[in-house]
Amino acid sequence: MITLEFPDGKKKEFRKGIAAIEVARSIGERLARDAICAEIDGNLVDLGMEIKSSGKFRVLTFKDEKGIEVFRHSTAHVMAQAIMELWPSALLTIGPVVDEGFYYDIDLEQTFHPDDLAKIEKKMEEIVRKDLKIDRQVLAKKDAVDIFKHNPYKIELIEEFAGEISAYRQGNFIDLCKGPHVPSTGCIKAFKLTKISGAYWRGDVKNKQLQRIYGISFPDRKALDEYLKNIEEAKKRDHRVIGQKLDLFSFDDISPGSPFFHPKGAIIFNELLRFLREEYSKRGYKEVITPLVYGKELWQTSGHWEHFRENMFMLNMDGREAALKPMNCPSHCLIYKKGFKSYRDLPLRIADFAALHRNEVKGTLGGMTRVRKFSQDDAHIFVAPEQLEDEILHIMDFTRYIYKEVFKFDYRIELSTKPEKAMGSEELWERAEKSLADALKKKKLEYKINPGDGAFYGPKIDFHIKDTLGRSWQLATIQVDFNLPERFQLEYEDMDGKRKTPIMIHRALLGSIERFMAILLEHYAGRLPLWLSPVQVRLITVANRFDDYAEELRKELEGFGVRAELDARAESISKKVRESQLMQIPLIVTIGEKEVAAKTVSIRTLDGKVHFDYPKDRFVEAVMVALEKRTEKAEL
Repeated sequence: MITLEFPDGKKKEFRKGIAAIEVARSIGERLARDAICAEIDGNLVDLGMEIKSSGKFRVLTFKDEKGIEVFRHSTAHVMAQAIMELWPSALLTIGPVVDEGFYYDIDLEQTFHPDDLAKIEKKMEEIVRKDLKIDRQVLAKKDAVDIFKHNPYKIELIEEFAGEISAYRQGNFIDLCKGPHVPSTGCIKAFKLTKISGAYWRGDVKNKQLQRIYGISFPDRKALDEYLKNIEEAKKRDHRVIGQKLDLFSFDDISPGSPFFHPKGAIIFNELLRFLREEYSKRGYKEVITPLVYGKELWQTSGHWEHFRENMFMLNMDGREAALKPMNCPSHCLIYKKGFKSYRDLPLRIADFAALHRNEVKGTLGGMTRVRKFSQDDAHIFVAPEQLEDEILHIMDFTRYIYKEVFKFDYRIELSTKPEKAMGSEELWERAEKSLADALKKKKLEYKINPGDGAFYGPKIDFHIKDTLGRSWQLATIQVDFNLPERFQLEYEDMDGKRKTPIMIHRALLGSIERFMAILLEHYAGRLPLWLSPVQVRLITVANRFDDYAEELRKELEGFGVRAELDARAESISKKVRESQLMQIPLIVTIGEKEVAAKTVSIRTLDGKVHFDYPKDRFVEAVMVALEKRTEKAEL
């Protein structure tokens, strides 16, 4: 007999070799129907897996993040089978799960077109109707090579496998996969293929370009329909469309991936910086301005030349190799070294909004969410070891303030650990990972481990915010780095008179300002909070004889720092109001004879409410309070 412990702490005995699905049935038939896979002592297994030892047992459904991943990866296999049945000469590569569903990269001479997605979906429906059993097979290396001998991509993967090689078969289709999967193709009730794009094998531009097909899937049609409805809403909220309509920014092929901020877009950008600078002054940060171009030697010292060079823009400077900086940390190490430091100088918090450049593959660029030129609310904090945990806790509080209190975003947290290509000793990495984990536990924050996804110089905590449409975006990050201070030979004199090496914390809370702006525009559908709106108040006069009153009010608002405009054109009130609404101006004020006589205004807000005969002075005060508190709108 074996003993299994359930998530609620209860334990129950079962016969040795019982299948995971039978354990699920013993808990409840509904759970067994919804089950996607099981988890035993943290390891995911197929529902048909025989359990031969005691341990902690959990059934995963579509309500679990890992259950969703297994379900969608199973759908990727169904899509791959459909593609192979339609185009037998296709070479499959990999088909992972991503935030927006799943994809499969395919090598095929024929170019896929949007019409082909419908053909693939139809074939997938046939495969689902057949309800093919999905079986796991463990393969000897020579057998795996023989099965996939016509696919060089699979052979490359097989040659790299150090452990067990497994594959999953459904009908006549077989694919390499560690699993687990749903029990049969009939479990996949609702799916949609969403787009086609290009991708290089293993993300390397030196390799062949493949065709990538994306899709999404759900256990029922209702959930899929809701998702597709959100996708349509997301198209309406596309920041590129909003940016053009509101005249905020543009792009030009003369400088791919680099936004041109128009005057109104620059206002939003600078308001975000102003907000951060105000917070920095309260929290002991010192802002610096640093160069954009550095000689090769700096990048060799930092490790970027070895680990990040393919993402850097190279150039020649005075006959020597140089590069535009992709990040600020090495330049902040140089600033740290410029003078003597003692323990009294720590923590030293250095902030920088310098422009950064990364040589992203052109095909991956997308509006302001994936760019080549960008600015971060970047800061590097140098601390003594005994200060590390407190400083991480302070940054977490700062992050919470920004996302929860100012922008009202929810977020989830991931701790990303040492990647395959990393600098520094195992001991330093363990210390850094432990410091982040300890801080999270002290704050009693739930988090997920993201193995191998840390930066090459240190582990990190990432904050993933959720927008109005339920989409997840990785924004704030906190990274602990023992490596760069050692590589740059940074020191401080401790209170015992000894020279010691500080620890460096990398942190960006909004992340890329460009990307954050894009997310805000989509989250608010262009209706930005009052304090961020390029034009906060538009005054509209019924006739020219009321212009003097309106201009006097505009100047008063402007004197208090309010961005106010006067629309005195000889157009109808309805037309001027409609145009103001289309420009997403939060406060539209109309002024006529009655308002001038009573020293009032009539205010229209973007939610459709109209406040007639509102005292002018109270209106000015309400706007000032809203701007001071950075609330989403004025309380009228």
